[in-house]
Amino acid sequence: METVQNKELVKGGEFLVKETLAHTVFIPEDFNEEQRMLAQTCKDFIEKEIKPRLDEIDNAKSPELMVKMLDKAAELGLLAIGVPTEYGGYGMDFNSTMLAADYLGSGHSFAVAFSAHTGIGTLPIQYYGNEEQKAKYLPKLASGEWKAAYCLTEPDSGSDANSGKTKATLTPDGKYYLINGQKMWITNGGFADIFIVFAKIDNDKNLTAFIVEKGFGGITMNEPEKKMGIKGSDTRQIFFNDCKVPVENMLSTRENGFKIAVNILNIGRIKLSVAAVGGAREALNYAINYARERKQFGVSINNFGAIRQKLALVAARLFATDSANYRVGQNIEDTIQAYIAQGLSEAEAKLKSFEQFAIECAIMKVHGSETLDFSVDEAVQIYGGMGYSAESPVERAYRDSRINRIFEGTNEINRMLAVGTILRRAMKGELSDVLSQAQAVAKELMSIPDFSTPDYSEIFSAEKALLKGMKKSILMIAGAAAQKFGAKISEEQEVMMYLADMLIELYVSESVILRVEKLIQLRGEKACQTEKDLALLYLHESLDVFSKAGRDAINSFAVGDEQRAMLMGLRRFTKIEPINKKETCQRIAQVLIENNQYPFAVV
Repeated sequence: METVQNKELVKGGEFLVKETLAHTVFIPEDFNEEQRMLAQTCKDFIEKEIKPRLDEIDNAKSPELMVKMLDKAAELGLLAIGVPTEYGGYGMDFNSTMLAADYLGSGHSFAVAFSAHTGIGTLPIQYYGNEEQKAKYLPKLASGEWKAAYCLTEPDSGSDANSGKTKATLTPDGKYYLINGQKMWITNGGFADIFIVFAKIDNDKNLTAFIVEKGFGGITMNEPEKKMGIKGSDTRQIFFNDCKVPVENMLSTRENGFKIAVNILNIGRIKLSVAAVGGAREALNYAINYARERKQFGVSINNFGAIRQKLALVAARLFATDSANYRVGQNIEDTIQAYIAQGLSEAEAKLKSFEQFAIECAIMKVHGSETLDFSVDEAVQIYGGMGYSAESPVERAYRDSRINRIFEGTNEINRMLAVGTILRRAMKGELSDVLSQAQAVAKELMSIPDFSTPDYSEIFSAEKALLKGMKKSILMIAGAAAQKFGAKISEEQEVMMYLADMLIELYVSESVILRVEKLIQLRGEKACQTEKDLALLYLHESLDVFSKAGRDAINSFAVGDEQRAMLMGLRRFTKIEPINKKETCQRIAQVLIENNQYPFAVV
């Protein structure tokens, strides 16, 4: 895989103001043979170990079966992929851990348990633990000897995590903290050996994190929650009653818990997106197969235009989301390596990189989870009445998908986080081009349009011009909104949400165009016709969402001449010749049907 050498490193959020060249982005087709073998191992594990037991996992009365499945994953080394080699892991790079999450993502409740253990359960120790803590806990977590859970959410603190009421009080001898409080929605809670627990010491303003062993005592729990989906995921309320935690088990420093929570959630968000794509791809494959087998009016329903269009639209969205996920993943990895080269430790470099790309992680969490919802919804529709039956595989997929728009911060929170972070960085000068380019767009808005005929002879030249126009549209609206509302813009949640939708569609659209442009550079245009169709279909569908969000944003705060000028600017900046959607969908669907699966996956 490409290294950081000879690359100009990008900053998080910089895509809004800088042009990205296709040859500089990582695309799924760039994965090497070792990484493809990892993906195949994960795929085989789900097929052989998890799928045959999905009903059993969902209906299990105790967590023993899930523990057994995690143990089997551990035997294959799947719990150790990203753990450093000195602690018993394989030390693979970030995009490799993303790839594993992707191909385990179709594992329903198992995927949730796996992600909780390897992600929010293990990573706080890996990134924030001292040497003694890492040496004690990481080998056991990597081997699966111990399982992990993450205890942040409380009955009265969800998205506002820092308002948690769990307390930690130092004992008179100064050797222990007594933790008292209640945590809820704790994944793996019923069988975890290690809990990452967040509590406030005395009257501290911010949380502190602790590594809590189940054997410390003072821990009780309710029965597993009864949930709409992911029924096999052991989710519980956990109670800490004078839980005696040695002072050396404080994770990082006092009051650094909130920062730990935020940074670990950044990682969880992008990992959730790739896992969602894994589930979405599985649902699409079920739908393709069913449409081939199901006959109505004497023919397979995959001959019907309405069905073919559904398949094509899901495939286009999958292809685009994949493109953006691994673009972010490699940007994070390159930045990690650059920080290490500057002298930071590996853990420090990773934390700084995840913080740098918090915007993209939030964007992809939203887009990935909503791609999954779109895929499973259309799969149920293609199955028809059978899709509503618990006998079909898509019924479980439909129920299990819904939690992903709530996990790792709701999609609403993540939308506002993405826009808010860009605005804050712009104001601090960390993304200085945002302000200058917003001012330039405002001047352009008042100038006479260029009526000359552009040269669109190069591949995707018209689409690249559109992407530039989409960036101008965001800068135009964000600049006007910031001028109107000032520091209170974060309180204008509707405007922030509209801007977020524009930002999301821009990033994913640009990513898929860059992916196909790079493929064409490598293979030639003739060999990439279906990929080109997928990119163009997504871009034009995305533009509809983008334009509506732009209009809604403008109409929510602008009036009179300003409103008319901005609406006219939005139309000017987002003009492009239409495509024949019907024929494009027909071509894509034909490829899906001939392969009887989505054929653009890594394995």
